[in-house]
Amino acid sequence: MDTDKPRISGFTWTVIALLGVGVVLLGVFARPAGPSTAAAPTSSASDTEPPATVETPTEKSAEQVQAEAFLIETLPRRVDGDPLAMGSPDAPVVLTEWADYRCPFCSVWAEETLPELQRYIDDGTLRVEFRDLAIFGDESVRAATAARAAGQQGRYFEFAHALYSALPNEGHPDVTDETVLGIVADLGLDEEQFARDWADPALANAVLSDTLEAQQMGITSTPAFVIGGQFIAGAQPLEVFEQVIDDQAALLG
Repeated sequence: MDTDKPRISGFTWTVIALLGVGVVLLGVFARPAGPSTAAAPTSSASDTEPPATVETPTEKSAEQVQAEAFLIETLPRRVDGDPLAMGSPDAPVVLTEWADYRCPFCSVWAEETLPELQRYIDDGTLRVEFRDLAIFGDESVRAATAARAAGQQGRYFEFAHALYSALPNEGHPDVTDETVLGIVADLGLDEEQFARDWADPALANAVLSDTLEAQQMGITSTPAFVIGGQFIAGAQPLEVFEQVIDDQAALLG
């Protein structure tokens, strides 16, 4: 896998050009998602208030239709054996999440909401694909690289859950070596392999590549999600995700 360069296809750039750099997702797809239209909690590098939800026109423009097709057909990676994914590569609905391990709202979503979506994964409806958006500096990159190192041993999501659980759900907490290595020991990982992988520049470059790709698509705060063809900003309530998944499954199944 080439992790030295951003994974951005020519078609991605076509969609970005059509809709305007920086608004491909946030400007077009930040529409009401399910029963709640209030802006959900997000974290950003500047800690500004999350953008208000944008209403969708009754009639979709040609650009919107093309961008939705991009989200559904091109954004999902659907790589069999991807350690950063859960669920069948052939699931009709793909949920792509962008998050930073030092984002408290990402932690809440991972600990409280994601486990409640397991039934959609188990019945083959949903695939979850994680992407890094490391916006809080070098320590966020190191945390994300540690998770990828655990993923090299097939324990990405177990490590991610343990790291979120170990960090306080407020501010942008420090991620110490003691915390990381304690999780490695608790999970029974090969510590020497983990140390080698954690220091591997290729994994850090993969984190930076995902971060750059998200920013070039206009995603600047965490957590952020695309479910099928719909964008959701912030840690919305569980019922929002359930409704969007149900709607997208009916559309795409």
